[in-house]
Parts: sequence; structure tokens; C-alpha cells
Amino acid sequence: MLDDEPGRKRRRLWVHPIVAQRPQKGQFHKLYTDLRLDANKFKSYCRISIETFDYLLICLHPDLNFMDTCMRRSISAEQRLLVTLRFLATGNSFASLHFEFLLGISTISGIVCHTCKVIWQRLREAVMPTPTAADWLRIADGFYQSAQFPNCIGALDGKHIRVKKPPHSGSRYFNYKQYFSVVLMALADSDYKFVIVDIGAYGSTSDSRIFSVSRMGERLRQNQLALPEPSRLPRSAGPPAPFVIVADEGFAVSPHLMRPFPRRDLDVRKRIFNYRLTRARRYVECAFGILSSKWRVFQSSIQMKPDNATLVIQACVMLHNFTRIHDASTDADLGLNMTSSVSLDLSRPGRPGTAGLAVRELFADYFISPEGAWSWQMDAIRGSR
Repeated sequence: MLDDEPGRKRRRLWVHPIVAQRPQKGQFHKLYTDLRLDANKFKSYCRISIETFDYLLICLHPDLNFMDTCMRRSISAEQRLLVTLRFLATGNSFASLHFEFLLGISTISGIVCHTCKVIWQRLREAVMPTPTAADWLRIADGFYQSAQFPNCIGALDGKHIRVKKPPHSGSRYFNYKQYFSVVLMALADSDYKFVIVDIGAYGSTSDSRIFSVSRMGERLRQNQLALPEPSRLPRSAGPPAPFVIVADEGFAVSPHLMRPFPRRDLDVRKRIFNYRLTRARRYVECAFGILSSKWRVFQSSIQMKPDNATLVIQACVMLHNFTRIHDASTDADLGLNMTSSVSLDLSRPGRPGTAGLAVRELFADYFISPEGAWSWQMDAIRGSR
């Protein structure tokens, strides 16, 4: 018998008496039906609306439904999803959820990890498909309408997600902010949705390095992102400009990635470019803010192994896009209130950043030209240095 093996802890109970009371006293059985009678309370509890929950359940049900056995009844797909959403919405420990739902701690851990994996696999193609040229053009139009930055196909940044220090990991996960983390590298559109993500890099690695070795950065360098052909900037008769990603000073400039001018010796032209770029780049920061505000598991350290923490982050990214699409936006308070004659040769030899610098100069010239300037930009930079 297994229980008679030396060194193996003998199980005292098949089911603990408290857990055995789940059908009578567990939160799912006592509270769930009542919550569905009040839309606001339900959304406060799960962070998604009743309609979105039901649609999400339909999408995930085939992978969350298990058969009953002669030993015990399976946990329903509905309860599995509710437990997972409650964990993501609160960041409560598995021990805390154990006393709420009267499920075993190891059972809750398994449910959360499995459901997060299913969310990533089932929703990825629906809410974060591989962008086509038409998608990039739609995203660029959104950035021009909302941030007045033309030919912009996304705002790029990295977010450090706090995790428990993995055993024997040394300083690999220890970041410059003095805590342990993994990195969520994301490209966001003007609707605060994530277009492409890279998840799980060590917290000690710089944003530029993470992007450089990521599949996203590799495909961008090899022109495999199906980007549209360069086009003239609005109302401009100048040379065609490539479609670009906007990022902060932590990234290296390239023909398809714009970063601000260095802060030293800034003239008016460079300050205007930096301001216009920052208006567009702010969308990814707002997307991160909405993500962590809705899914509060990010507001404290995720007490899981890095691989499982990555599953949690993946699921939250999918749910973020899913709710942006299917839920009416309730995050308006987090939104933005925004009130050369030389031909450009992108194929010329030289350092990788040389062509990127030329693209940045083209945009800087355009932003102070009659075709690209806006009346408010001088007021916006007045007093900045």
C-alpha cells in the first residue's frame, strides 16, 4: 500500500469535513445565483459583466468540462471559471480562496493554472490575431485620429510584473526597481488593446534587449510583420515615410521604431517631436494601467512559479482584450484627453540606427511644417526643457 511506504505522510481524511460542506456553504453555491440577480455586484465580483461571463463560458466550456466518476463529482466549468476570475480580480491567496469556495488548496491551484492556460489558447486567435496589413492601417488611422501621430502602428513598452523569488535564480529576476519580476512586453493600439505581447523575460533584462531577442523584434527586423508599404504623411508632398512603432528612451531607434530625441540640447523642433511621440506612446502606459486596475492580481507579488505566473499574465492579457471588445468601456476615466526635400533611403549601408535616425528627422520636420503642425503644440511645450 502507498500509505505504508516509509517517509510518506499518511492521509488522515479523504475529504476534510469543512470541504465536504461545499454544496451547502461554499461561495459558488451560496452567492453565485444571488450575484447574477445584480449586474453591478456581479461585475464588481468578477470584473466582467454577466453577458461577457456567459459568452466567455461558452468559449471555454469544452476544455473546462470534466466527467463525474464513481469516486466524486467533477467541479463544473462555471465554478472553475468563477474561481479563476476571482483570483485574477483580487490576487487573494489560494489559502484564502480555499476558505471562500471550500475547495482544496491544491485543487484551486490546479484549477487556476489550467483555466488560465485554456483562456490563452482559446481566446488568442479571436482577440489578439496576427495583424495583417489592413489591421496595421486601421491601427495607424486610430493613432492619427486620437494622438495626431501619422503612420503609427502601435505604442511599445515593458511592464514589470512582481513575482516571488524563484529558488536558485540568483539575481536574474531582480530588476532595477529593487524587486523580483518577469516582464510583459506589449505593443498596444489606440483603443488600449494589446496587439502583440512577449511574456516571461527576466526582470533584470533591459527593455531594449528583451525586444531585440523577442519574436516580435525579430520579425520586425526581418520585415515579416506584414507592414504596409511606406506612404506620404497626411497633406505632405514629401517622401514616403515608413510605418513606425513609438517607444521610450529604453529602446534603440530603427527605421520602424521611433524613440525621443536625447534630452540634452533640445531645440523647439526636437521638443515638439518628443511631445508628439509621447502623446502616442502614452496609450500603452494607459493600457497597462487599465490591465492592473481591473485584474488586481498585479497589485501584489504573484506567489507562483515563473511558468505559472506567465500563465496568469497571459490569461489577463486575453481577458483585457476580450472585455475591451465585448464589454462597454467603463475605463473612460483612464483614457487620454488629448486635446524635407531629400529622398529617404531605408536600405543604405551603415549602423542599424542610421536609417532610423533619418526617419526620425523626417517626422520631426513634418511636425513643424504647415502640413503637420497643430495649433496647440507650441502651447504644450512652452516651459518644457
